Amino acid sequence: MNDTPLPGVPLIESPLFTQDVEALGLTAGERRIAEDLHTRGFAVLDFPDPEIDARIARIRADLGPRYKGMDLTDPDSDKTQGERRIQDAWTFHEDVRAIAANAELRDLLGKLYGRPAFPFQTLNFPVGTQQGAHSDAVHFSSLPERFMCGVWLAMEDITPENGPVFYLPGSHRWPIMTNAMIARRGFGNIPESAQAPYERAWDALARADGLSPEPFLARKGQALIWSANLLHGGSLQTDIRRTRWSQVTHYYFEDCIYYTPAYSDEAVGRLHLREPVGIHDGVIRTSTYLGEPVKMPRRRKGLRRLIGKLGEALAS
Repeated sequence: MNDTPLPGVPLIESPLFTQDVEALGLTAGERRIAEDLHTRGFAVLDFPDPEIDARIARIRADLGPRYKGMDLTDPDSDKTQGERRIQDAWTFHEDVRAIAANAELRDLLGKLYGRPAFPFQTLNFPVGTQQGAHSDAVHFSSLPERFMCGVWLAMEDITPENGPVFYLPGSHRWPIMTNAMIARRGFGNIPESAQAPYERAWDALARADGLSPEPFLARKGQALIWSANLLHGGSLQTDIRRTRWSQVTHYYFEDCIYYTPAYSDEAVGRLHLREPVGIHDGVIRTSTYLGEPVKMPRRRKGLRRLIGKLGEALAS
């Protein structure tokens, strides 16, 4: 951990950011990423892999036939029909795993958050999600909070027509949304959509702050890092013939409690705990608090796994 009075707060989220960042010895590029994450909740970088173009080509060729109900070989077909994602392709595709496990990116995230980072989930898309604005923090969260982030990689040039990712800059500074905040019980409750219960509150916060969506028109090989609480989604795809190939990797950080807030009631200690696997090393992470293991009640394991799979399928 970094030598800071607030080690339980990610560096890029900390109110002590200005003084703490000076002690890290970051390069100019790393400093720019840190400042963007701190002020806007996201940062853009060229993905640090000299083989990225070859990896993208292999992923597109190998995963293309797996998206059922979608003809990616016909340039005039409707690409919005059929399956839109493959979750955890890292388990069978080496290039997906290599992108998620990229050591240079993990090292950078470790510096910026003050704890070692580990990737735990991948999502691969041939088209945009056209998903409404949401925060990943209701799907994947941690205690201490905010030790989670996402990295979205453009696998082709992104235009306004093919449904670019959008974000609401500055929304990462909002309080983490919990069931207590919206007067809802979450533990053991499986809604049709994990994020739908919070949408009214997110909309109200956006209007109050005067925030509006901004699209990310990325070049192939560019990546977007976003903070756990940044509101983001997928824009409307106006040309249904277009693809929008991308990969999302979600990262946690060491020595945290890992759980799903959408299915938890933190105030009374009812947490839907997770047991994420580090993609780069295959090691299961059990929740810890200041180094001490936090055990999952045995009688709830089956329910937690079922809810976890549903939540991950709904997240972007």
